[in-house]
Amino acid sequence: MKRWHKLLLLVSFLVPLLTVTACSSSNGKEAGGGPVQVTATTGMIADIVKNVGGKYVQVTGLMGPGVDPHLYKASQGDIEKLDDADIVFYNGLHLEGKMTDILTKMGRSKPVIPVTEKIDKKNLLKITGGQYDPHVWFDVKLWMKATERVKEGLIEIDPAHKKEYEQQTEAYLQKLAELDQYTRDQLKQIPEDRRVLVTAHDAFGYFGRAYQVDVVGLQGISTASEYGLKDVQRIVNLLTERKIKAVFVESSVPKRSIEAVVQGARHKNHQVTIGGQLYSDAMGQPGTEEGTYIGMVRHNVDTIVKSLK
Repeated sequence: MKRWHKLLLLVSFLVPLLTVTACSSSNGKEAGGGPVQVTATTGMIADIVKNVGGKYVQVTGLMGPGVDPHLYKASQGDIEKLDDADIVFYNGLHLEGKMTDILTKMGRSKPVIPVTEKIDKKNLLKITGGQYDPHVWFDVKLWMKATERVKEGLIEIDPAHKKEYEQQTEAYLQKLAELDQYTRDQLKQIPEDRRVLVTAHDAFGYFGRAYQVDVVGLQGISTASEYGLKDVQRIVNLLTERKIKAVFVESSVPKRSIEAVVQGARHKNHQVTIGGQLYSDAMGQPGTEEGTYIGMVRHNVDTIVKSLK
């Protein structure tokens, strides 16, 4: 009887301990278990995670420089990267297109967070079909909201470093506030009547609204949409009437569409140049200024101002 009594005591001690251990591993990352493994779909999101997470995260990005997220198809290697992650961050608002179903299914087994989900719908730009423009990172203030969501997600899975995540977020938000002001100050150098941004696809809507720039895209919100002769002629007429002297190519979109606009303007005796390459749906090469979100935005602003002022 004494042996049974001791066994019962041992079981009564171990069961609560096992329950606590199971709860801690399912609700958050165990303390001392190494950095949080994070997979992010786009470079812009991966950059947020690196700034907010610091040494407490290890970040894997799926879409590198020059990659178009609208047309992106997940490879088997991507599925493995998503599967190996403790937490996944993606843009949402259908930016990832064909990957959306995969991300939704994966969300049943681990935290899979769209960074735009807590942005008030009234601050989003509506497009056809009842959807919203996903390119929110071009309004720096909206991207600050995405930064807050990343912070919340990291704290949820790794509460042991809550204080560090909050401090690092605050420091990054200060840099973003300075970036927002830099953008406003620089664009004021362009006369209002020439503040027209013409690009291959309509990715800069939030940029135009936030910083008082008329934005015109040859294609629609998604690069999956086609453009035709009427679209080219529409842009050519605008350039000629407003005497706009430069248009821009994008790093993730073939330049042939914009080259057609330049040729069309030339036929109407209006000289238009390609003012430079802008980063729209993807950042620059890792290790460069343009390979960070802040560097990408500054590059775009400087390129636009230099060509249009």
